[in-house]
Amino acid sequence: MRNLLRFLPLVALATSVTAAASGRIIAPNTLLEPATPVNNSLTLDGTDTDSDTIASTVQIVDQKSSAPVDAPPDLPPPPVTITAVDGELTNSTIPPSDNNSTARHSQDLSKRLIDGYDVVFEGSGTGLTDRDGSIQGTAYLTFTVVSNHTYNVDDCLKFCSGIKECVFVNLYYELNNPGLDWSSNPGSNLKCAAYGDVHTAAEKTNMGGQQLEPLPAPLVYIQNSSGYASTTLLDPPAPEGYELTFGPTGGANNAPGYMGFAFIDRYDVDACAQLCNTRGPDGNGGACQYFNIWRAVVNGNPTTYTCSFYYLVSDASTANNFGQGDLKVTYSRGYKRKSLLQDGGFESYAACRSTDICWTNSTQFWTATSPAGGNFDAEIIHHAGYGHSGDSAALLGSGFGTDSLAGTITPTHTLDTIPGATYLITFFHSSAFNSDPAAEANAFVDVLWNGKVVQTIKPGFSDWKYYELKVVATGGDTLAFHGGAAPAWSFLDDIFVFLA
Repeated sequence: MRNLLRFLPLVALATSVTAAASGRIIAPNTLLEPATPVNNSLTLDGTDTDSDTIASTVQIVDQKSSAPVDAPPDLPPPPVTITAVDGELTNSTIPPSDNNSTARHSQDLSKRLIDGYDVVFEGSGTGLTDRDGSIQGTAYLTFTVVSNHTYNVDDCLKFCSGIKECVFVNLYYELNNPGLDWSSNPGSNLKCAAYGDVHTAAEKTNMGGQQLEPLPAPLVYIQNSSGYASTTLLDPPAPEGYELTFGPTGGANNAPGYMGFAFIDRYDVDACAQLCNTRGPDGNGGACQYFNIWRAVVNGNPTTYTCSFYYLVSDASTANNFGQGDLKVTYSRGYKRKSLLQDGGFESYAACRSTDICWTNSTQFWTATSPAGGNFDAEIIHHAGYGHSGDSAALLGSGFGTDSLAGTITPTHTLDTIPGATYLITFFHSSAFNSDPAAEANAFVDVLWNGKVVQTIKPGFSDWKYYELKVVATGGDTLAFHGGAAPAWSFLDDIFVFLA
């Protein structure tokens, strides 16, 4: 690897200042600080998780439900519903993803044995005066009816075992419901409701009371409501394009790079991943790169499921929010979005102190090339004043200012892409090195995918700014950035390639 170091003493720095004052352009490799202060470098002040807003929204959201009295049995579980976003209540659904963990990790549900359930609570009985309630709780999925010739627990548990998300069933008689008595097949009023979370007898708050037929027909009522939970809660596989960083634990992340949160109506890591993938970028930090999913329990009852989003990856070291007041954090997991690029922030190159300056035309992960006759028209440069985050960045345009040719920087290896899949390329760019904006007027960068230009930016004089684009892979794809023409230098940093 060719590596050049320049340690500028005060005499050289004074020479640079004198040259700048006389109007001569100073090149990046010969100046310890940009001639113009570059704004919008990554700042993390005030970007920690807004735990107070999350906690206050938990207290007002209501996403508990029970098996409806006026719907047919055996409907498929509905799409995941978003119930709140950044403190505002809402009601929208997330369509199933074509590239999620369910598709990649099919589960053999037949292996969930019927004896793999525990009784959570018993029913009240079936005497003439016995009355009970069914579960009104979170993560309701669907229901079926089972034969009421006996109290058919086994068939109810088999029903749960056939549903990927099911971990709990509520079995009960629903009397005076003509839809069950006359229309169900077989005709039965023994209802089996499936849930994606475990509930307790304290949540048996649906007492019936509906008038489903004209008077003098009696009201609906519930009898002998019992609950059964799987002895082993499902450990969700990581969503497509993500990897688990920690969990499950009883602590949620309190971390920098926070972008906001959403509540969903069940514990679904694929839904959180889709929300992270589609969340708008942060101008300071870029795209969502990490989410923390956890279950909120209030006064002992599951209440909602939180997806918190971040543009910085975190881990268990910041999972120190265990709840507030009657709110308890449970089943907290963190998932990192995987980039196909290694060292997209160029931080593996640090051949000098950050207070000095050094540069190279190749690292283990990146290769910088110049056209014939060029002199360091592309390079990886290390100095605290040049990066968007960290101390290193890529520079396009002659680092010495000796020519006006454009250079190219590309990953050393081809990308391990999936043919036909769509990927998101993200990066930050700055062209504000010169004190004279006119000198940067012609700044440009071409983004090349498999040798073809797929995006060109012409920002002129610009502080650090976020860019993104989508591409379709063919397998073993190549990525390159071409541009810079001194004195219109372009700096690149924080480059990522995510599965879209």
